[in-house]
Amino acid sequence: MIKIRVPATSANIGPGFDCLGLALNLYNTFVFEELDSGLEITGCEDEFKNEDNLIYRSFKYVYEKYDIMDKMKGLKIGIDTQVPVCRGLGSSATCIIAGVLAANVYSGLDLSTDELVLLVTEIEGHPDNVVPALLGNMTTAILEGNKVYADIINTPDELIFCALVPNFRLSTEKSRGVLPKEVDYKDAVFNVGRVSLLVSAMQNNRIDLIKPACKDLLHQPYRSKLIDGYDDIFNRAEELGFLGVFLSGAGPTIMALTTDEKKADALRDFAKEMPNGWNLYKLKIDKEGALIEGI
Repeated sequence: MIKIRVPATSANIGPGFDCLGLALNLYNTFVFEELDSGLEITGCEDEFKNEDNLIYRSFKYVYEKYDIMDKMKGLKIGIDTQVPVCRGLGSSATCIIAGVLAANVYSGLDLSTDELVLLVTEIEGHPDNVVPALLGNMTTAILEGNKVYADIINTPDELIFCALVPNFRLSTEKSRGVLPKEVDYKDAVFNVGRVSLLVSAMQNNRIDLIKPACKDLLHQPYRSKLIDGYDDIFNRAEELGFLGVFLSGAGPTIMALTTDEKKADALRDFAKEMPNGWNLYKLKIDKEGALIEGI
């Protein structure tokens, strides 16, 4: 029996569409136990207690990929979910990583970190969420051919990541559906400059540069229209002097950065009065990534 803890993530971080992400100290925990046969899943809704469960599919993917299905036994999966589902905080990435890491243990494959990174990216389709959830910290990652190129970006320790989470869901499919098929050249240049500045600002502790660096023209102008209350929260965060505000992943969670607890509390009070029951989580960077423990 093993226990796997995987952190929540926030992807894109403004201009870093599909390539930047960071791990946060909010976790989903999964307990795995091999059975002689069959599949048992607890801790989730009945509709997910079957072989279509993303955790199980990710587990099975490893065995299929390495052509060792004859070694696969039954499985019992227990789920303790703290990361809000379909809110742009990487809940699906936690499931993928848990399934792959458990398969790596039970199969005896002893895969390298690079191999694990590629596997979880293949399942997810892009690396922005799964890489920081696996490795921890803030990361930059790209998929080229059959290889993921990734690196860790150091961030200022004093940053508080205020995740404003509403009580409604927004599917990634819907969020991607509103994006244009083509963008203006000037918009692409705008984002290249900001993502470069954002990485530099984080690495060099230039907190003063984070606000302009978080601006984006590739996805947020389109996705923000799907989120009732986005403008109100964004404007209030600006009034309070937050260091940067951006959509977390595909949304609807809005992330606001500060180093001031009082500002975080003031934004929380404002969000509580908003329609749709917005909750504010005060989070910090997770630097450990996914952890495996024996039981």
